[in-house]
Amino acid sequence: MKKNMGLADKAIRILVAVVIAVLYFTHQISGTTATILGVLAVVFTLTSLVGTCPLYLPFGISTKKKD
Repeated sequence: MKKNMGLADKAIRILVAVVIAVLYFTHQISGTTATILGVLAVVFTLTSLVGTCPLYLPFGISTKKKD
């Protein structure tokens, strides 16, 4: 897959995932909300590590700087 995520995009996704984790482990969120946000945090983390967002592909979006 072609990488389509810039540094700022990756950093924001990781930051959101960390905030969700903190909210979960401090028992601020629970139940269905925690499950949904937990899945979102995992997806954000994985897409940040890979550097590709599958939802960007059909729309031709890229936040990565041109080489």
